[in-house]
Amino acid sequence: MADSIEGRVQSAVDAWLRWLPRWRIGTARGRTRVCRLCFGSPVATAAGFDRDVPHAVQHALLNRLRHIVDDEVEAYTARNLPLVDRELRRDAESADESAYRPDVGLDLEFEGLDVDPEPDPGQPFLFTLAGLAEEDAPPAGSRPGTPVEYTDEAKEALRRELALADDHAHSVGTTVCFALVEQRGRIGDAVERLVDPQIDDLLSELSQTLEQPS
Repeated sequence: MADSIEGRVQSAVDAWLRWLPRWRIGTARGRTRVCRLCFGSPVATAAGFDRDVPHAVQHALLNRLRHIVDDEVEAYTARNLPLVDRELRRDAESADESAYRPDVGLDLEFEGLDVDPEPDPGQPFLFTLAGLAEEDAPPAGSRPGTPVEYTDEAKEALRRELALADDHAHSVGTTVCFALVEQRGRIGDAVERLVDPQIDDLLSELSQTLEQPS
């Protein structure tokens, strides 16, 4: 598994390096909500990202790596955890494919980011993409099909399988981090060449527009 993940991590970094030259700091959008994928992520630490690396730059790589973990856990679940796998398949089958989902089908660099800009106090939006999605969502409790009734023994077995899935996700995540450390040089060089100059230019521009003290 480690060899496979190492290759996938390298491919994810390759794809991120191809995307990074297209990123522009002027198009980055500020946010007040914490990104649950990136904030405090050990993967960000493994990549060598620090506080000065813009969130969009980090997110574009970390989201690609998240898919590696998700894919590995999904494959492990299908092979070894029949109860969890059945529940996941029921969820997938009950999903309304016709519902409006603005957060689905995005490029990996934007997947998981807020689909709407931050609200401006005093200037409410006529509508938001998230609001439209909520209006189109099926009512709570409308999941089709006959609910599965678990015995106490089956519930305990499901809990054990969920714990195994969590353990495997942690193991895969650790492997991803170790593989990512090997890519730090490439990542740091790209940030230094393509990101830092844009930050320096922006800070210089801001400093020139600030009113000088009298």
